[in-house]
Amino acid sequence: MPDTSQKRPFDMALIKNESAGIERLLEIMQALRDRSHGCPWDLEQDFASIAPYTIEEAYEVADAIEREAWDELKGELGDLLFQSVFHAQMATEAGHFTFQDVVTAMSNKMVSRHPHVFGDETRNKSADQQTADWEAIKAAERAGNQETGTLDGVAVGLPALLRAYKLQKRAARVGFDWPAVDQVIAKIAEESAELAEARAELTQVEVEEEFGDLMFVMANLGRHLGVEPEAALRRANAKFIRRFEGVEAKLSQRGKRPEDSDLAEMDALWDAVKADERDTG
Repeated sequence: MPDTSQKRPFDMALIKNESAGIERLLEIMQALRDRSHGCPWDLEQDFASIAPYTIEEAYEVADAIEREAWDELKGELGDLLFQSVFHAQMATEAGHFTFQDVVTAMSNKMVSRHPHVFGDETRNKSADQQTADWEAIKAAERAGNQETGTLDGVAVGLPALLRAYKLQKRAARVGFDWPAVDQVIAKIAEESAELAEARAELTQVEVEEEFGDLMFVMANLGRHLGVEPEAALRRANAKFIRRFEGVEAKLSQRGKRPEDSDLAEMDALWDAVKADERDTG
């Protein structure tokens, strides 16, 4: 047990100052990781153990925005900020970098990537031209980081569907892309037909590979349609939850639960829930 009789090596006045802003949060994080007085759970963590929480918090931010839950968004953004502070504190302890280094690097990047705002370039450009300029600056940055391949720098840790979207987007910049949506749709039909026809003859590993190919092409279709597939699937998940809860509510009115029902009844109730949405929409 830590000796709490000893003077704490962090600034309690700062920690209790509710108007102290980011400096207060940094001091709190330092206190949580203090070897003699900190929190045992926080002290046990490392970059790998915290990374899943960082991803989770980012998705909770996206979820709050999707639901337009603005009061919740404030808290979720705070949780995500805390993840950055946590990683920066561990990096400081390891001698890699500090939170201030993170802030400086981000600020430098934004200034560098917006010469039409912070430099001498004109703001009188189309959105397409500004996007092209942005990509050119990023390409120069990748070259400076010795990332010479077209697909270099697309983060491995991204959710697979989002990473597929970004890989295809990167490849399309150098002309490796179907020129028309119809060709993507034809490829989807081809891949799904092959999977359906051959599934009985394939090993499970081969089935997974063919299914992955189909998902990859679906992500490409989303890109051609201007749809970010991760966001689209997140909305589809939310819609499924909403409608299935509607089915459960209608079953409850009949004194039943889903396990007391059957597919035919639940399917009919599903259609009823959809009809209710159309009537109220």
